[in-house]
Amino acid sequence: MFVGTAIVKLHAPWVHSLKEKRSEVQKLTKRVRNKFNVSVCEADMTDVHQTIVLGLGCVSSSKSHLDAALQEIIRFIEQNTDAEVFDVEVEIK
Repeated sequence: MFVGTAIVKLHAPWVHSLKEKRSEVQKLTKRVRNKFNVSVCEADMTDVHQTIVLGLGCVSSSKSHLDAALQEIIRFIEQNTDAEVFDVEVEIK
């Protein structure tokens, strides 16, 4: 069994309050959970208005399946928000 994790960092220049940021984070995490059935949460920088850091986690019996799934999730995030993805860290153990 393998565990895959990813940290996705996004920049949302139009966000000017934590309320706006929370709305965007909730929208993204709900969409990712519903489509991919993985764990996702806001992982860091919770008090910085324009930076969103999402943590993803999933489990599989195949490394290649995990890698493909995480890459698909990252593409999905990029396509479903106006925020710009500026950093991605993927780890599979």
